[in-house]
Amino acid sequence: MPLLDHFHPPISERRSWEGFHGLWAAAIVEKLNGEVLGEDFYADMQVHVGSQVEVDVATLTESNKSNDAGGTVTQQRTWTPPVTELVIPATFPDDIEVQVLSTVAGATLVGAIELVSPGNKDRKEARQAFVAKCLAYLTRGIGVIVVDIVTNRLANLHNELMQFLGHTEPFLLNPSVATYAVAYRPTRQESGDRIEIWPRTLNLEQCLPVLPLGLRNANVIPVDLESTYMEARRRSRLVAD
Repeated sequence: MPLLDHFHPPISERRSWEGFHGLWAAAIVEKLNGEVLGEDFYADMQVHVGSQVEVDVATLTESNKSNDAGGTVTQQRTWTPPVTELVIPATFPDDIEVQVLSTVAGATLVGAIELVSPGNKDRKEARQAFVAKCLAYLTRGIGVIVVDIVTNRLANLHNELMQFLGHTEPFLLNPSVATYAVAYRPTRQESGDRIEIWPRTLNLEQCLPVLPLGLRNANVIPVDLESTYMEARRRSRLVAD
């Protein structure tokens, strides 16, 4: 099923790219959990787009109250830090991410698939934040796949990552390439650390590739972008478009 342009009419007028990316991420999670990953691994997804702040902190609301077993619940103490005059502006990248986690020693991130958003590409600070995030994963030995089907922003995040690492040709994509998918597999060998790279140009009206996702301290798994994209299109009723 060929790749559509989700960022220009007519598709953008009928479906939000945020909704479609969420469906695609969910389809990838379902595919990995159902058909690809072994029992010691599982896939999950993280979605955070825009400036909303997500807080994942459980707060106890009852204090010194007897429970059914006759015990008590003690209220968590709160602490307020001192006021500081040092506050800097920051850009936190959008997250539309499929995570692969190992359960061998607790939930440990071992692989990540990044679905690029327009916000990741629109400003220099946003691009730098995205590159820094990917680099942080790679330096920890976590394999990464970046999938960029954004057509209304022309920046190439793969090229920016390569340039940040000090590499030019043949590691760069053609500057005219705006949609692409790249797999990065960091490895440690006696000859030195290295990152294997599988770049693929994505073209509208053409099918999507299968890319390798290297799992930290584990094997390599296939990520079928085409079949999961087809499933996302089916779920969003874009099959006939």
